[in-house]
Amino acid sequence: MDITLLYFDDCPNWKIADERLAVITADRPDLTVSRHLVETLEEAERVGFHGSPSILVDGVDVFAEPNTGVGMSCRVFHTPDGLAGAPTVDQLRAALGAGNETLR
Repeated sequence: MDITLLYFDDCPNWKIADERLAVITADRPDLTVSRHLVETLEEAERVGFHGSPSILVDGVDVFAEPNTGVGMSCRVFHTPDGLAGAPTVDQLRAALGAGNETLR
């Protein structure tokens, strides 16, 4: 399974998502993570960047909500503890099929 972490430098939340992905992939040799720096609005539109961080699983943004626009902004995620700058480890595991939790 290929995971792509889309981000832009001015948003610190991508580093949190990257650390959480590293926790999961340490035990999952079937997962490959790549990082993609989005630098322009044109590129954001081309890759369907819904904000930083965006997590694509086999090319699909697994946390995209309907009618979410694209752009160069920090993204927020609904977590069990409220809005946050990155999904929780459990939410990532669920999205990657690595646990029994469901997306919240």
